[in-house]
Amino acid sequence: MLKTIADLEALRQATQKRMEENRAAEPIILIGMGTCGIAAGASEVAQAARQDVEKRGLRAQIVGVGCIGMCVKEPLMDIWLPGRPRITYANVKPEMVPQLIEEHLVNGRVVKKLALAQMLFPGVHPEEGLPTYPELPFYKKQLRIAMRNCGMIDPENILDYIAVDGYQALAKALGGMQPDQVIEEMKTSGLRGRGGAGFPTGLKWEFCRRAQGEPKYVICNADEGDPGAFMDRSILEGDPHSVIEGMAIAAYAIGARQGYIYCRAEYPLAIKRLRKAIHQAYEYGLLGENILGSDFSFDLYLKEGAGAFVCGEETALIASIEGRRGEPRPRPPFPVVSGLWNKPSNVNNVKSYGLTPQIILRGADWFRTIGTPNSPGTAVFALTGKIKNTGLIEVPMGITLREIIYDIGGGIAKKKKFKAVQTGGPLGGCLPESALDTPVDFDSLTQAGATMGSGGMIVVDQDTCMVEFALYFLTFASAESCGKCVPCRIGGQRLLETLTRIVEGQGQMEDLETIEYISTQMQQASLCALGQLTPGPVMAALRFFRDEFEMHVKERFCPAGVCKGMFQYEIDEVSCPGCGLCLKVCPSDAISGEKKKPHVIHQEKCIQCGACYEVCNLGAIHISPRMASVVAMEAVAE
Repeated sequence: MLKTIADLEALRQATQKRMEENRAAEPIILIGMGTCGIAAGASEVAQAARQDVEKRGLRAQIVGVGCIGMCVKEPLMDIWLPGRPRITYANVKPEMVPQLIEEHLVNGRVVKKLALAQMLFPGVHPEEGLPTYPELPFYKKQLRIAMRNCGMIDPENILDYIAVDGYQALAKALGGMQPDQVIEEMKTSGLRGRGGAGFPTGLKWEFCRRAQGEPKYVICNADEGDPGAFMDRSILEGDPHSVIEGMAIAAYAIGARQGYIYCRAEYPLAIKRLRKAIHQAYEYGLLGENILGSDFSFDLYLKEGAGAFVCGEETALIASIEGRRGEPRPRPPFPVVSGLWNKPSNVNNVKSYGLTPQIILRGADWFRTIGTPNSPGTAVFALTGKIKNTGLIEVPMGITLREIIYDIGGGIAKKKKFKAVQTGGPLGGCLPESALDTPVDFDSLTQAGATMGSGGMIVVDQDTCMVEFALYFLTFASAESCGKCVPCRIGGQRLLETLTRIVEGQGQMEDLETIEYISTQMQQASLCALGQLTPGPVMAALRFFRDEFEMHVKERFCPAGVCKGMFQYEIDEVSCPGCGLCLKVCPSDAISGEKKKPHVIHQEKCIQCGACYEVCNLGAIHISPRMASVVAMEAVAE
């Protein structure tokens, strides 16, 4: 139990010394054990490492760490010998482990053909011919603040967090800052809420502190439900104590004694590590009564959500914590005035709380040197879709979309052409190639026609139908509507019906006007952001890819070859070498032809699965409008 700030400092120094002694005494094997790593086979890799080390009678620490962001390279295994760089091996399979331990751990030879990069530390000489992490294109333009400890420490060991200055910001606040000073530091930093709305964090804290009513509450919104988004989950899995510390600082600033972390039950690993971190924080006296000998007391609880997307909206989240149906309510009053159990409540995102300790510890002026004047700091994105380097990235605000997609993401996979990038998740908007030089910050993305959102970023290529892409997000958002207000409940369904008609080849030109009309009404009249932003992806797609919508309506043609019945695959006789690859993969025997002679697709047999299109590396198979006679016959039949 830490009774004073001096006790915390003494523990930090002792822990650092012990860890340095351990690193000097025996090797360490670190394995990425976030959800992405485990899904890729990290548990089996860890088991293989334990068995091999035990079999050889070796002394080595085997430690599970969080996600370092390079999800495409999972499972990741690092071997760290005393006095040597930490070497990362990528895409490790259990059968590779004995070789890595034999060569690297036993013989001290880095297996460079399997190594990804090296991590250097003071006084350590680098391995020749192996890049450092800052030299990798994926990390070169990143700056890790919210994710600073992910992949670097054991998330289930509070001492690992304390050793890297964990809870020092809380000690600084309790030991030498008044609550108003903490709030002023947060206001000066310019931190804007990382949950998507971008409201100034310090200002929200100030409103809550000044609000009348007791008790006050601090709430962490970890109900991350966007398709393709996993930023909050990875931080909770890889560095849960940073969020707990940030919440404790916020509670001290606004005068709260209780807090809640609302995390969806679909995140079992994050919940497991949060529970353990909260227990450890109590055990060490960093939660509970009279923290670090001060007059400040703070209790923290974990609430599991059932997975309703609408509970990402703060008033619906609050209703769920109270045990009621997760539905939003009209605002004002805002939660800072009347929130949980009608008491003043401060709601922030995981990343906002995760950034807080660094701002207090290093100062607001330091934070403002990063990013842009109106959007200081960094942004965390889940970079997914048709891109080479999928994963989790943290970049300074103001970096362009082009830099993220091509410099960090490595460009489009399979040498395809870039088509669009969806930012802001299912309630955001897609931007075309002409917008790639847009700076990534709250205001610039909004002006461009998209949103920052909580951090999802999905890249699509030439083979994506933007009409069907918009339909996908609309289907999700409509299904997640709580149904409380008519504009969202009915408007979403009418939009869905209209867009479905277009995708199925039954659309009319007036449908485009209907989409715009319904969208406007939903944006103006819906109760919460879910209904107001549901039309976002459709409107953005219609704005930037209207010709594709019109082609679906006027010509009954899907140029991307996605909407069934609105296109056909054809083989170009000049380009086809007769290799036979398309013939082999066709499941319906719709392709015929002799070897080394152009093949033919028989349209009456083709089921439009796209297997031939995907396997042809020479571009001999292309997408074209369906034969006029076939379309006419179907029209007569209808």
